[in-house]
Amino acid sequence: MKRRVLLAASTILVTMVGPGCEDAAKKPAQAHVPGTPAAAAHVAAPSPTWQSQTAQQPAPPLAPLPLTDPKRQPPKSLLAPLPDGKNYLMQKVQEKFASGEQNFKAGRLEAARKDFDDAVDWMLESGYDPDGDAVLSALFHHVVDSVYAYELQAFRGGEGFTQAAAVPAPIDEVAAVTLPADPRLKERAEEAAKSVSHDLPLTVNDEVLSFVNFFQTPKGRDIVENGLRRGGRYRDMILRVLKEEGVPQDLIYLAQAESAFQPLALSRAGARGIWQFVAYRGQQYGLRRTWWIDERQDPEKATRAAAQHLRDLYGLFGDWYLAMAAYNCGPGNVQKAIERTGYADFWELYKRKVLPRETKNYVPIIVALTLIAKDAAHYNILADPEAPVPSDVVKPGRPIDLRLVAETIDVDVETLRALNPALLRMATPDDPSFELHLPRGTGEKFTAEIAAIPPDKWISWRRHRVEAGETLASMAKKYRVTVAAIAEANNIERTAALEPGMKLTIPATQSATETKRLLLSYRVRRGDTLAGIADRFSVDSEDVRRWNRLRSNRVSRGMVLRIYTLGGAPQTDRKPAHSRAKRKTAGPSPAKAGGTAARGNSP
Repeated sequence: MKRRVLLAASTILVTMVGPGCEDAAKKPAQAHVPGTPAAAAHVAAPSPTWQSQTAQQPAPPLAPLPLTDPKRQPPKSLLAPLPDGKNYLMQKVQEKFASGEQNFKAGRLEAARKDFDDAVDWMLESGYDPDGDAVLSALFHHVVDSVYAYELQAFRGGEGFTQAAAVPAPIDEVAAVTLPADPRLKERAEEAAKSVSHDLPLTVNDEVLSFVNFFQTPKGRDIVENGLRRGGRYRDMILRVLKEEGVPQDLIYLAQAESAFQPLALSRAGARGIWQFVAYRGQQYGLRRTWWIDERQDPEKATRAAAQHLRDLYGLFGDWYLAMAAYNCGPGNVQKAIERTGYADFWELYKRKVLPRETKNYVPIIVALTLIAKDAAHYNILADPEAPVPSDVVKPGRPIDLRLVAETIDVDVETLRALNPALLRMATPDDPSFELHLPRGTGEKFTAEIAAIPPDKWISWRRHRVEAGETLASMAKKYRVTVAAIAEANNIERTAALEPGMKLTIPATQSATETKRLLLSYRVRRGDTLAGIADRFSVDSEDVRRWNRLRSNRVSRGMVLRIYTLGGAPQTDRKPAHSRAKRKTAGPSPAKAGGTAARGNSP
């Protein structure tokens, strides 16, 4: 995916910085700001807001931004006036940047996108070399770094494009279905239950048949076929892990019911991945969740965690139907239902209506899917399973931008994301043990070519394959850097002719590690839970309660919540250290029990 500094490409097409920029920097050139009369750049220039480093009087600095590295802030004391053209350019850039900030904070992302693009484009298109003057360079880097930080903030708000978009978990839709049983299906289902091999009990009753009937409808058939098709990628791995953990192979259909084998599946309650773990339960079984990765979306790690959890639940209840019900709503709810009725039998608990509705439907859904999957042709289910995707595994040892990886081995970013669904961002984490999956046969190429770029630049630099007609100037505009910077990084002249197919290193100035926390406002939507909202922003639900002074885990539609992302609330908004330590010792608080919203979360 081609990436701009914020979200979209600018439509302005003007002459880029070229060999003549050095001369322009030596005389009072007329700064060209698109959409502004050229003469105004010199004649109507206002009093300078920035000054060069030879003046005696300090000038007011650019207003500091909360997201930028203090080292990138404009100097507080600047010297002799610059030519009026530069001052005019810088004033217009600052105005456009400020407008972008206002639009961003007001939630007008399209307008902010345009303002930020314009601010950067104007500097690159002005005829001045941003790296040819210390003050102009400071402003350029300040704007670029700040815009990049806002871009990351847009990702966290769900509006950016870097984080792979989650897909709705099928279980949310299927569990709410109410269809009558079709008596014509009963005989065939009963026959299949006796004739097909299976290692889970296959009960055929009206509750199961109602979902067999649903999976014969167009919507239901699509869910089944998509799951069986996509499941081909993971079937061998899942069956292997289930066998290694000593649990029934037919539990694979629990994953089909939960997610249709979609690693990016996200439920309304914040459960994620093929096996739909909520954050608390995933953490309990070793699935890490940070701002960079969520191992609930790692197919193999999540499969092993699910197998271990189901094995533990079976050890607790001694019945696979009860174990599956507990996987859905938590063992505490199932235990209470058994205590209330005296029956340790799922179908008795079903009849006595002591389980949440979603959980009542959960087990029949899995049984129905198992029956259909084992006899797909009879039910007119047509799905050719996708083949497993083999991969090479490398350990980068430090953070690296996925775009740089893709450009290095000549694949598209979406291929890398599909192979690494646990990655939430466009970069790998700063974890020496992290394993990055690459298309089979590209591991050696990656290792050889990435050596050309210093490891400390892997998060910010890029690789670009030159296409016919491209110039250093056009690449500088695309990547928001200067011609001089690209030329220096590749040890070539600024006027060098570029051959199509050659690869250049792009020394981008952006860094994903320079961002700090910002306060976001989030309006609660229908179906949201506190745990789900916290998981969406990778924060703790207890912190969300504290930031918003909530008395319980209940949230109402339309409520506006304060969310502090990337590091926490200001110190004035935090509890004393001893309070935080006490909460940490006590362990995570489970979400409110009940149905899908508390899947596997109750103790």
